Amino acid sequence: MRRGYETSENGWQWLERGRSLRVRFLARTLSLLLLALVIGAGLVKGGYLDYEDSPWLKLPGRLAGMAGMAADDIRIHGLTHHEPDHLLSAIEVAPGASLIGFDAVQARKNLEGLDWVAAAKVQRLFPNQLEISVVERAPFAVWQRGNMYHVIDRSGGVMTGLPASQLLKLPLVSGEGANLAAEELVNQLEAYPDLMLQVKAASRVGKRRWNLYLDSGVAVLLPERDWTVALATLNSLDRSQKLLSKGIRSVDLRLAGQVTVAVAEIAAETDKAAKPKAASR
Repeated sequence: MRRGYETSENGWQWLERGRSLRVRFLARTLSLLLLALVIGAGLVKGGYLDYEDSPWLKLPGRLAGMAGMAADDIRIHGLTHHEPDHLLSAIEVAPGASLIGFDAVQARKNLEGLDWVAAAKVQRLFPNQLEISVVERAPFAVWQRGNMYHVIDRSGGVMTGLPASQLLKLPLVSGEGANLAAEELVNQLEAYPDLMLQVKAASRVGKRRWNLYLDSGVAVLLPERDWTVALATLNSLDRSQKLLSKGIRSVDLRLAGQVTVAVAEIAAETDKAAKPKAASR
């Protein structure tokens, strides 16, 4: 019995020794794994793996693809003026990239935070499909502010990502506050289609009133108050007397009940007479 007890005790000691070895091996493995993660995070944050065509950037997508969790089927609806890349960039998704941890609710909020999106809907259909629908804000006019040109919607909000050079048919307004007052001006001009067709641009003066510039070169100075009445008067005079087709330079409607017309030929001669003559030798 004594010998059997000793054998049993040796066996117990061997078991404890084996457990100790496994614990130390596991601790070393975890330490090495933690060290590898720290080094990997440092390389990523340091930009050492972030270069063009880096295979490390595509690794999460490849692993997700093996698990059937990559963005292999992305369907986008509602885009008219913008490219899909602009939309996907806002929700940080690329075709074939990993969808692990993708938050559809946050993606929708990101899209609706864009100044050219009125509403958005994002659905993830497991495992690898995204359904994205957006309602774009409609371009309404081009607002010139200094040397910069901005596309705006009806509310006057600037819509980034849309080059004004591609929307030349939109009304052109300029001056401080012109973006906020443009909708009312265009709405009033739409009541006079013949007149509206002649308007090339409109300038907001002192955030109080408008100057209209016609294709013919004629400038129309509208008053601060009752400017809609002045528009009606201008349209009536043009229809009955062809006022805007008589070689004039400007029409001043700033004084209530008065229409002051500057004839182009007279104005040109006046400008010529005002220039200083060269002294004869």
